[in-house]
Amino acid sequence: MDDLDRIMAVMEAAFDPQFAEAWTRRQVGDALALPNTYYLLAGADGAQPRDGEPAAGFLMTRGAAGEEELLLIAVHPQARRRGIGRTLMQRLLEEARGRGTTRLCLEMRDGNPAQILYAKFGFEPVGRRRDYYRGARNGPLDAITYACSI
Repeated sequence: MDDLDRIMAVMEAAFDPQFAEAWTRRQVGDALALPNTYYLLAGADGAQPRDGEPAAGFLMTRGAAGEEELLLIAVHPQARRRGIGRTLMQRLLEEARGRGTTRLCLEMRDGNPAQILYAKFGFEPVGRRRDYYRGARNGPLDAITYACSI
């Protein structure tokens, strides 16, 4: 199992299909091939998984000019409520600072429960895109843009 397989296994289990937020294998592979795209994997204990061990979570960012955008973060449903998302975010902050990043950004659908996690790390809303997510069963949902200085 390579890292792309690990990412896709978590993605396929973690993202609710009603919101159409999951990326395809090709989208993830193409993004990872770009310069300044980074990813982190977490095993069941939140640390980097050992060879052959599946991932319990992952995140992926893209950086430019001192900023990084959190493109994706997911924790396998069977591994939730164990601090893996928090550990991934802590590792991201450390590594991003080491790359010279001073600001992190992300975008998520309005009502995503992950906003609680982001708030704990200092993310604040800075923008809104009305009716951005159109795949929702109950009608379009807004996208909220968040940012934090690190």
